[in-house]
Amino acid sequence: MEIGKINSLVELYFKKCEEVENKKPFLKWLKSEKPTYSWGDIKERVYKLSYKIKSLINEGDRCLILSENRPYWLMADLAVMNAGGISVPIFTTYSINDYEYILNDCRPSLIIVSNQDQFKKIENYINSSQKIISFEEIDRESFIIKDILEEQYEKKINNNLKRNMPACIIYTSGTSGNPKGVVLSHGGILSNCEGAIELLEPLIKKRDPVFLTWLPLSHSYEHTVQFIQIIVGAKVFYAESLEKLISNMSVAKPTIMTAVPRFYQNLFNKINMNFEKQKGLKKLLINKTLEFGKKILKKEELGFLEKIINSICNTLIREKIKNQFGGNLQAFVSGGGALDQNIGEFLNAIGLPTLQGYGLTEASPVVSCNLPNLVKVETVGPPFRTNNVKIAEDGEILIKGENVMLGYWNLKEETAKVIKDGWLHTGDIGEFDQNNYLKITDRKKDIIVNLGGDNISPSKIENILCLNESIKQSFVYGDKKNYLVAIVVTDKKFNKEKIKLIIENVNKNLTLIEKIKKFVLIDDEFTIENGMLTPTLKLKRKEIIKNYKQQLENLY
Repeated sequence: MEIGKINSLVELYFKKCEEVENKKPFLKWLKSEKPTYSWGDIKERVYKLSYKIKSLINEGDRCLILSENRPYWLMADLAVMNAGGISVPIFTTYSINDYEYILNDCRPSLIIVSNQDQFKKIENYINSSQKIISFEEIDRESFIIKDILEEQYEKKINNNLKRNMPACIIYTSGTSGNPKGVVLSHGGILSNCEGAIELLEPLIKKRDPVFLTWLPLSHSYEHTVQFIQIIVGAKVFYAESLEKLISNMSVAKPTIMTAVPRFYQNLFNKINMNFEKQKGLKKLLINKTLEFGKKILKKEELGFLEKIINSICNTLIREKIKNQFGGNLQAFVSGGGALDQNIGEFLNAIGLPTLQGYGLTEASPVVSCNLPNLVKVETVGPPFRTNNVKIAEDGEILIKGENVMLGYWNLKEETAKVIKDGWLHTGDIGEFDQNNYLKITDRKKDIIVNLGGDNISPSKIENILCLNESIKQSFVYGDKKNYLVAIVVTDKKFNKEKIKLIIENVNKNLTLIEKIKKFVLIDDEFTIENGMLTPTLKLKRKEIIKNYKQQLENLY
């Protein structure tokens, strides 16, 4: 399939359906008792659902999708586009204010909602003219999927869609202010898929690809991954929840899995805590597994005896760890934020290949990713062939290509600020190494400038602090100050003296201006619900400062 010649995501899907056997398994929700949907099952439902949607909307109408991950999510997304609409996926974890803002901003004529729990979040912001389709029954008149599937329909494929037309509006969670609606084109997402397939080919040629999806499909990263899954004819499992992710992996046995850095940080802490408990020969083998794994990662040659010991480590350590995750894992792919270098080295060394990538919603979203045959964990890999990346004079990463968004919905001035002469200004600072691998060194907006005029990256220090299992989360503060301070989120069982020792130890590996001089302990985590985290688990820096301003200032 020549992706560059495909006109739309709808055309991509139906062309793939022609290639794949109808009975081949496609989608399975691990939370549901329902059997796996085959490619033929999904195709029929997409036809039926899009025929119904077309009778309810006009060309170019926005259609909101509010649902947890499940097979009907993908069906609804495809059906909206096939009916001539623009899908607007939104997070199930937004605040009340965000829901109100988005509904008023994009003014959808159709709302697709999964169940009563999700409907309750938005019912106060819906007017009587907006139509509703629900996957399950809700306390309001709606078109229920099971009824739609019983209605008469025609098998129609929308051939009027072009690459430069809007496919979806994905609202960025934003670390401050209202979410911004990023308008992505069919061609933008197709272009991104084309770049990703070149990366994945070495990973999927050995066996049929299986994906386990956990990240919300309303996230631009996972939204695009859906179409990569279609291209490679994958079997897709939707996970039950983050808490059940590891047990779900043993059921799904994925070959590829995408997630954000927070997942890998938790995984690192769990495995590392288990390693710390081991003694004797097992402890020795674990240490050798890490030592030799890191040497191999850095393309350093092992000696004859080292190769023999490493072979034993493969059998007794790496294979056992791999089996805990289903046994078939070819790669974890990390995106949506910076993955700590220590975590990347650790996971790769113990036999869990982890490829860090880089992207942003405005770029559909992936810009670059590490290659399986050359993983450099301190980088985010080489740029996809399908987009151009350059570094501006001030170090900012600029992107040009079909993958760049059409613009922000209803925000012409904001669009003009970030797209200049066709180049998307990312707000990230970076550089290229000798292999043309991109390295993110900072973020324009998140830089702390101390009283001495030094630029400091708070996220770098926060990542190092959180490598200790006693520290759940951290927040570094010190703009226009003489020194840095931190908020440390920990369990009540850890006293101030213990955390003080941990920070003193961390400080030994930091420069003078990066050292944490004072800190405050809290046991209330930063969460999506309390407004301190974005739906993609990034710190909302302004919100944290607003809530803890006095405690932080008291440290000076």
